[in-house]
Amino acid sequence: MSDSILAQAAPPADQRIWYAADPLQFGDLRLPAGNGPFPVVIVVHGGFWRARYDLEHIGHVCAALTALGYATWNIEYRRVGNGGGWPTTFFDVAQAADFVPQLAQTYPIDAQRVLSLGHSAGGHLALWLAARSKLAPTSPLWQAQPLRLQGVVSLAGVADLALADQRRLSQQAVQELLGGSPAEYPERYHDASPAALLPLGVPQIVLHGTDDGPVPFAISQSYVEQAVAAGDEARLVALPNAHHFELIDPSSREWPAVVAAVQDLLATP
Repeated sequence: MSDSILAQAAPPADQRIWYAADPLQFGDLRLPAGNGPFPVVIVVHGGFWRARYDLEHIGHVCAALTALGYATWNIEYRRVGNGGGWPTTFFDVAQAADFVPQLAQTYPIDAQRVLSLGHSAGGHLALWLAARSKLAPTSPLWQAQPLRLQGVVSLAGVADLALADQRRLSQQAVQELLGGSPAEYPERYHDASPAALLPLGVPQIVLHGTDDGPVPFAISQSYVEQAVAAGDEARLVALPNAHHFELIDPSSREWPAVVAAVQDLLATP
């Protein structure tokens, strides 16, 4: 397993833009060469929702996708340890996604052709951005008109929070995020977990290494089975012998599968 990508500085973004007032409520926008309007990939970084992990490391993914013709909106959000957790992390990610139409007023991007893509805990949040349209109006996370997504790419995503808690991922990271166990906060686990909100009604491609340690392959396998059974257009791409970080390394042998997923979901309708 190589996590060397985490130590490498990513190419700089074109613009750092704040979508709200908090110092951590910003995103890095990268734009391809040309006139546009360009399809948009909302990129959500991982790190088990904890403050120590920020958006810098996934800038490599953004730069590589932008070089292929996609605008990328790499979003930062408050995390456990710097003001995040329940419900703040979800508020921030939702607000960052819903900022895309505002970006389209200034930059040559197409707010009608938007995909969310996330890695690890960011894969959970990328799926949740599609899932939030299923929330009941009584949920504290409910919003009237969330941004419509054309699809979701989950890279080793924590797609099922109840299962992730059962497996005690990263020293009970899910309980840190949601403030307690499923028995204590069943409504939080329901509203925060893509698996609990199926069907999402949005095409999903879920990529996962079969040798992933931090987030077991079985989580994505189980999630896609549930999504298909619920009627969603969902596909699992198993990456043999891959670990956790190859999926966000554009120099890896697994990277072409990530590109193919983005191209598939953002193909012109």
